[in-house]
Amino acid sequence: MRYDVDHGVATIALDRPGRRNALTIATCLELLDAFDEVDRDDTVRAVVMTGEGDDFCVGADLEEGFVAHPADPVHRTFVERTGTIDGLPRDGGGVVALRIAACTKPVVGAVLGNAVGVGATMTLPMDVRVAGEGSRFGFVFARRGIVPDAAASWYLPRIVGIATALEWYVTGRLVDSAEAREARLVQHRVPDAEVRERARGIADEIAARTSPAAVAAGRRLLWSSLGAPDPWSAHVAETRTIAHLLTQGPDVREGVEAFLARRDPQFGTTSADVPPSVPPWPGQPPRDGIDTDENGDADD
Repeated sequence: MRYDVDHGVATIALDRPGRRNALTIATCLELLDAFDEVDRDDTVRAVVMTGEGDDFCVGADLEEGFVAHPADPVHRTFVERTGTIDGLPRDGGGVVALRIAACTKPVVGAVLGNAVGVGATMTLPMDVRVAGEGSRFGFVFARRGIVPDAAASWYLPRIVGIATALEWYVTGRLVDSAEAREARLVQHRVPDAEVRERARGIADEIAARTSPAAVAAGRRLLWSSLGAPDPWSAHVAETRTIAHLLTQGPDVREGVEAFLARRDPQFGTTSADVPPSVPPWPGQPPRDGIDTDENGDADD
């Protein structure tokens, strides 16, 4: 995996082009490390995630092993770090997807070539998905005798609607980027040669023009409000967050002053300024048999 930071944008690239970026348990651990570093580094304002070579990710590496087996040292490390559910190793795709969801910085997916299986489902928690004209998405699980991973049974119907999600799952067919764009799985469809440039441009705009604290807080409010019982719940959370940002955070004043002066804003940091009243996302419900914390990592 490749990780670098340039002008406030971190790039995380799956780097197994010889295996078409197929995901292994070791890769899952590398991705957890990368997103931990993103959250620690206050200079990072946005993330671009992509894959080296011709494909984004063609799914789990079935030859090298993707299901965690405690006898293997790497797999044992994975289980020790991520915990278990009912004593079973957690789905590696779900561990990665929930870590992406919990990231305090927005994530832009740059999808070239094929995104199949976990290669498709890991993109669902990302904030923006940019796909090439030649890209294809495949939720092929039923063709392998298995159900969706990476919390896709929660994410996919919310993004494309239950009818489309069901069709894509029960057929397991590959979906081209034109259909994916029409179904709103991807927000931007561009020529293949422009995918990374477009994704980087979106990330640059986020890094240069938005408040990290407001972005982190707003993303959590939007996602958590999907499960709110009524608008009042969202109103309460928004009121508390707005009050905190107005009275205790520097970014509102800076944003207004920069707008009036017609200059670029100099905002604060995510770690220092995110209001504590914002609901954690994704929040883990208390449930027997789950030995992990709210961000998906194993309890100490």
